[in-house]
Amino acid sequence: MRRIVVVGASLAGLRAAEALREEGFDGPLTVIGDEPHRPYDRPPLSKQVLAGAKEASQIALPVGDREALDLTWRLGVAAVGLDLVERRVALDDGSQEQFDGLVIATGATPRRIAVPEGMAGVHTLRTIDDCLALRDALDAGASRVVVVGAGFIGAEVAATCRGRGAEVTLLEALPVPLGRVLGEDMGRLCGDLHRDHGVDLRTGAGVAGFEGGARVEQVRLSDGSAVPADVVVVGVGVTPNTGWLEGSGLALDDGVLCDETTLAAPGVVAAGDVARWPNGLFGEVMRVEHWDNAIDMGAHAARRLLDGSGATSDYRPVPWFWSDQYDRKLQLAGRPGPGDQVQVVAGSVEDRRFTALYGRAGRVVGALGWNMPARIVRYRSQIATGLSWDAALADA
Repeated sequence: MRRIVVVGASLAGLRAAEALREEGFDGPLTVIGDEPHRPYDRPPLSKQVLAGAKEASQIALPVGDREALDLTWRLGVAAVGLDLVERRVALDDGSQEQFDGLVIATGATPRRIAVPEGMAGVHTLRTIDDCLALRDALDAGASRVVVVGAGFIGAEVAATCRGRGAEVTLLEALPVPLGRVLGEDMGRLCGDLHRDHGVDLRTGAGVAGFEGGARVEQVRLSDGSAVPADVVVVGVGVTPNTGWLEGSGLALDDGVLCDETTLAAPGVVAAGDVARWPNGLFGEVMRVEHWDNAIDMGAHAARRLLDGSGATSDYRPVPWFWSDQYDRKLQLAGRPGPGDQVQVVAGSVEDRRFTALYGRAGRVVGALGWNMPARIVRYRSQIATGLSWDAALADA
């Protein structure tokens, strides 16, 4: 393999590039990114950067020995097409990049709600520029914040804005925040955490639109009521960035479909938020949007790309992530679902410091911790080895 192109100057893309060099690839290696920035850490955007505790320059990802990596960066240009036969990527500046091997790590884009033309003050939060625009609005005195969507990003934004002293209304269309991920009981507990900190959490609240003049002034709800707003943050999920791959011949279905090893086509792998693959550990075709997965999958995809014999093992991680909200650190390992058994095995829900296990078909499939990080690390390892529900409860 003579030339490799990484499309996506993301955490997954950077880790893939590093792993390619670590595995001995010494040919031309180009990283393409649609943002003008070098890869950076996204988790602090909804927390420390938005709060003003960190600046954008402090979240750049370290790139080790830049000379040893010998990367060609093409930043501020977006991929707009892929020709698998001619082995080239078309870019929006009219140029093309030829490749023998390709890593797709283009991430995802926030879903949006239609905003009247010319209206300012409605934000999403995915990039550094998104975060700084929102922070500038708060610094300029926007004190009434409406967050649409009580998922983890929306919840973190709500917590950060409350920490800045803003009046926050958090709107969730579902009956319980995070109910589809954590189940009703644990999702309700997350909602209570925000209410206890003065957030006006409204569930079952659909958004009909935004009203105002040059700037948003209120959010109109589907029941006809309205919520005053100086600034709005929309956090209703993301869509994988696969539009540029339409017509390429790759299988696309809520992401780039890969096999168990992250291979999407001969000489093409995918990693990070944009990749969807069958995880044999859980018997599920999944797409994972977590920081830790971007690192591990990027490295695995790089090894698979260099493996001409196909001997690379399947990619079978236990997904894991964390969320900082107020003085609580929430950590979730595994792949729980709303219909799973849930059992608190350590600590106390009343004290908001506990560990809960999720069980399905006789196995532990997830572990949720509130301010109990050591236990989640242990359960993550045990879930990878097939921890049984009975054994887990007996041990607890």
